[in-house]
Amino acid sequence: MNAKRLLALLLALVMALSLTACGGGKGEPPVAAAERLGKEYDEMSAEIYDAAFGEFYDYYQKALEEENVSTRWALMAISEAKMLESGVMLPLSTNGGMYAISRVAPYTNSPSLWGNDEYRYYQRLVTEELITHDDREAMKAHWAETHGDGKYIKWAKDYLEDNGYTLKDEYNLSYGDDPVTWDVLATSLQADSEKIVHTYDGLMEYDVENVLQPALAESYEVSDDGLTYTFHIRDGVNWVDSQGREIAPVTADDWVAGMQHMCDAMGGLEYLVQGIIKGVDEYITGEITDFDEVGVKAKDEHTLVYTLEQPTSYFMTMLSYSIFAPMCRSYYESQGGKFGADYDSGADDYNYGKDPDSIAYCGPFLVTSWVEKNSIVYEANESYWNADAVNFKTMTWKFDSGDDAMKGYNDTISSVIDGCNLTPARLEQAKKDKVEGEDATVYDKYYYISNTDATSFMGFFNLARGTWSNFNDSTVMVSTQTEKDAARTFEAMNNVHFRRAVCFSLDRAGYNAQVVGEDLKLNSLRNSYIPGNFVTLEEDVTVDINGEATDFAAGTQYGEIVQAQIDADGVALKVYDPEADSGVGSSDGFDGWYDPEAAKAELEIAIAELAEKDVEISEKNPIHLDLPYPDNNEQYKNRANAFKQSLEDSLGGAVVMDLVAGSSFDDWYYAGYYPTYGYEGNYDLCDVSGWGPDYGDPQTYLDTLLPEYAGYMIKALGIY
Repeated sequence: MNAKRLLALLLALVMALSLTACGGGKGEPPVAAAERLGKEYDEMSAEIYDAAFGEFYDYYQKALEEENVSTRWALMAISEAKMLESGVMLPLSTNGGMYAISRVAPYTNSPSLWGNDEYRYYQRLVTEELITHDDREAMKAHWAETHGDGKYIKWAKDYLEDNGYTLKDEYNLSYGDDPVTWDVLATSLQADSEKIVHTYDGLMEYDVENVLQPALAESYEVSDDGLTYTFHIRDGVNWVDSQGREIAPVTADDWVAGMQHMCDAMGGLEYLVQGIIKGVDEYITGEITDFDEVGVKAKDEHTLVYTLEQPTSYFMTMLSYSIFAPMCRSYYESQGGKFGADYDSGADDYNYGKDPDSIAYCGPFLVTSWVEKNSIVYEANESYWNADAVNFKTMTWKFDSGDDAMKGYNDTISSVIDGCNLTPARLEQAKKDKVEGEDATVYDKYYYISNTDATSFMGFFNLARGTWSNFNDSTVMVSTQTEKDAARTFEAMNNVHFRRAVCFSLDRAGYNAQVVGEDLKLNSLRNSYIPGNFVTLEEDVTVDINGEATDFAAGTQYGEIVQAQIDADGVALKVYDPEADSGVGSSDGFDGWYDPEAAKAELEIAIAELAEKDVEISEKNPIHLDLPYPDNNEQYKNRANAFKQSLEDSLGGAVVMDLVAGSSFDDWYYAGYYPTYGYEGNYDLCDVSGWGPDYGDPQTYLDTLLPEYAGYMIKALGIY
C-alpha cells in the first residue's frame, strides 16, 4: 500500500462527521460520506470510482496494453468518451482565445503544448512600443510558413528593428500566486513551476519553432529495443548560487540525484515515471530501498543512462517537464537535504527550496529578489552556457491581487508591465482610448487574439464531499448546508443522470463571456478533456464501437473517435466538430454541452431514480450545490452568478446553486485547488482547476483519472 493511501485510511478511521462550520485543521478533515455509509474512506472511494469510472477504466486498461500507437490512441479516445458521458466533470475552457495587447513579439518562446518549455521566456523579444495588430499578423504568418528552419528569432529581430521598434533589455509581467516552494522537483503546482523553470535547464528543450533541441544533453542514442536512452551531458556548464558564484560542474549525476529526490519528495508528479523508468515504482512503494536499482545511472561524469520498463513511444516528449530537472547533489546536501529513508523536509536543518537563495542554478536567470505578494526579480545568469540566446537581462514579475479589474490594462499602457489580456472592462476602455497623436484607438491599433493551448479547465463534481469549510481554516468559506442537505446532495451527485442534467444546464458561452467578453466567448470554450487535435492517427486502425468494427483512417484526429463513441451511445453531446477551425476540425470554439431540454430530460430520470432511494427532488425541496468563488474579483463573481442563473433557469428551481464567497483568490484556491486529498475539497461544484499535458500522448491526461491515489486529478472529485 502506498504511503498516501495508508495515511488516508488511517485518517478515515478517526474522522468524525461534521458539517457547517466544521472544525479541524489539515490533519483532521471530516469524511462525512464514509461515516454516513459506515465505510472506510478507501472502500467508499473505490465503490464510487467503480460506479462513475468503470467503463472508462476498462477501455483505458485495454489501451495501455495495446502496442500499436494508433490503436492505443483510438482506444484512449473511446475511454475518454465513456468518462465524458458519465458527467463526472464538465469541460469549460482553455487558456488563450482572448483579446490582448503586448510588447512581446509572437512565437518568441516555445509554443509546445506539453511540459514546461512554454514558460521559458528567455528568448522573448520585448519592445519599448506596443506591437501593432498588423505587424503581429505579419510575424505570425512568417512563422507559419518557415518554422522549423531555425531562423525565426533572427528574422523577428530584423523585422522589428526595420519597422521602427526598439528592443528592451527588461521584461515586466504580472502574476497572482507566489510559489509555495522553489524546489521544482517537489511540486505539482503550475504556480510554482512557471516561476522556477527559468532557473535550470533540462536535457532537451522545445525551441520557439516547436522543434525538440539539445539543451544540457548535447546528443543521445536509443537502443534498438527502445529500452535504453543514453544522453551525453554538455561539458563546461556550472551550477551557481543566487549570487552567481560557482558551486560545482553540471554532471550526469545531477539527473540521478534529481530523480531520486523527486521520488522521495512525492510532490505529486512522481506517478508520471512510475511504470516508465525501471524500478521507480518499486522505489516509491518501498519494495526496493536502494536507488542504485532504479534505471537512471551516471555511467561517467558526462554520460547519463535511463533504462525503461518497456518501450515508450513518447519518452522523449517527457524530458521538457520538471520531473526530469537536474539537481546539484552537493548543494542539496549543504541545505540539509537527504535521500531515501533519511529524507525529511520538515527537519530543522532542511532549507532546500525554502526560498530562491536555497537552490542552485544552471539556467538562464538568477532570482535576485523575492518579496511575497509584491515582486520576483530575475537577472541574467552570466555563467549560462547559452547566454547569447537570452534576449533580455532583467525579468520582473509584479504581483496583481486581481482586486482591480483595470490594473493590468493601466499598467500595460503606462509601461509598468508589457502586456495583458483585454477582459470585458479593459476591452471597453481600449476601444475608447486614443493612441497618442492618432485617431485610432488602442484596440484598433494593437489588439490581437491570443492562441489557445492544451490546458483544459474543468468543472468538477464532488462525489463524496468531506468538508464544508476550508481545510486550512475552518472559519473560511463556510457552507450553509445542513446535514440533511449534504446527505441528499451526496445521493444526487452519485446519479449519472443528475450529473448530466447539471452539465447540460450551463450556458458555457455566457459563463465564459464574463471573463473574456461577449465577442470572444466561444473562442476558448473546450468541449473535451483532451483537445481533439492533440494527436492524429499515424496509420489506419479498426476498433470495436458497441460491437461494430469501425475503421478510422490515418490522419484521423483523436476527437473524431471520441465523438464517434458518444454518437454510438446516443448521448446528447458534441465534443468534436470536423468543420471547426476552418475545416481542420477541433474540440474548441463552440458549445456542445449546453442543452436545457436535454438537461430537463436527464433531471426527470434522476428524480425518478432518486425517489427509489427516498430522495425527493422538487422546486419545493431542491438539491443544494455549493460553488466557491473569489468575491474580490468582479469577473469571477459575475461568472459564478452566470453559472447559478443558467443552472437554476434550466432545471426549473429543482436544483439551487449556493455561491460561497471567499475574500481572496487564496480562499478560493484552498477550497478547490490546494487540497491534497479528496476529503479536503470544500465544494459540490468547483471551477478553479484543470490540467495541462506533461508529454505528447493522451496518457498524460487520462492517467490523472486513475484510482487509488494514482491519478492526480481524481482528488478533485472528492475521492482518494
